[in-house]
Amino acid sequence: MSTVALIDDHESVRLGLEAACLRDGDQQVVFSGGTVKDYLLWRASAGAPPVDVVVLDLTLGDGTTVTENVATLVADGASVVIHSVADRPAAVREALVAGAAGVVSKSSALDDVLDAIRTVARGDALNNVEWASAVDGDREFADAQLSTREREVLRLYAAGLPLKVVAERLGVAYSTAKENITRIRVKYVEVGRPAPTKVDLLRRAMEDGIVAPDGAARGG
Repeated sequence: MSTVALIDDHESVRLGLEAACLRDGDQQVVFSGGTVKDYLLWRASAGAPPVDVVVLDLTLGDGTTVTENVATLVADGASVVIHSVADRPAAVREALVAGAAGVVSKSSALDDVLDAIRTVARGDALNNVEWASAVDGDREFADAQLSTREREVLRLYAAGLPLKVVAERLGVAYSTAKENITRIRVKYVEVGRPAPTKVDLLRRAMEDGIVAPDGAARGG
């Protein structure tokens, strides 16, 4: 069972999500509150570990920014799902750049919200309409200027192949494939989209259309 924190300054939204999680049985809501500060104070006073997933409203009423909220939660050890009306693509992109695992609209069915929580709790990339719309709205955000060879390496590696197999399939040395992955990570950092893990690389490959939304490598 995944542990979940709900951070939203609308109590009715939190109560609805908490009831849905309780009914679903796969998630245990251990915190419900209106600010990130309240969540961190609860963690400190309870001596509780970071939750698996924080469901976070895009804009809170305490004057904090989405960047500082997401960055704080990610640094604290939680994965973040933005739960918002998603009518501010720039703010959604800001949240993704800060490290949010994805976004799900408040207009979505509760089952879709629960699916998003489950997906992120597993460590998988969350790819949905809201997420894609935020990325498509800013091509600079979506373009890390990868070379053809780097795209080939990323396409195979992010789709699940071990790096040794990627090198063999492309007919290059293992060290060359490894250097490509290093350069790819550097390029994503340079455009504000860090990808320190393989899951992050998969997410970036999906964003850039290198890997299909189901995680399968597209034809080269």
